[in-house]
Amino acid sequence: MLISSAFAQTAPAAAAEGGIMGSLTGMLPLVLMFVVLYFIMIRPQMKRQKEHKAMIEALAKGDEVATAGGLLGRVTRLSEGSMYIEIANGVEVQVQRSAVTQVLPKGTVLK
Repeated sequence: MLISSAFAQTAPAAAAEGGIMGSLTGMLPLVLMFVVLYFIMIRPQMKRQKEHKAMIEALAKGDEVATAGGLLGRVTRLSEGSMYIEIANGVEVQVQRSAVTQVLPKGTVLK
C-alpha cells in the first residue's frame, strides 16, 4: 500500500488538534492576498473613477478639453450626456461627456 497503517491512524488525531485554528491558518494567505489586491488595485481605481466623474460634472461652456480620441477643443454647448466641442473656427463636433480625459488650462487650444 502507498500509505502505511501507522500514518493513516495518526492522521485524524493530527487534524483534530488543529481544529479551527488550523483552518483559519490555511485561509490566512487567501485573505491577505485579497486585502493586498484591494489596496493596490481596487481602491485606486475607484478613486480615479470618482475624480473623473467629478471632472465631467464640473464641465462648463468655454472649458478647453482633450478627449480620449485625441481631439482638443473648446466646449460650446452642453447637454445631458453629450457636448459640442469647437475644434476649429466654425467646426463643432458632438462627443459624449465621458470621452473627455482632461480639462486643459485656458489658452492651450489655439484660436
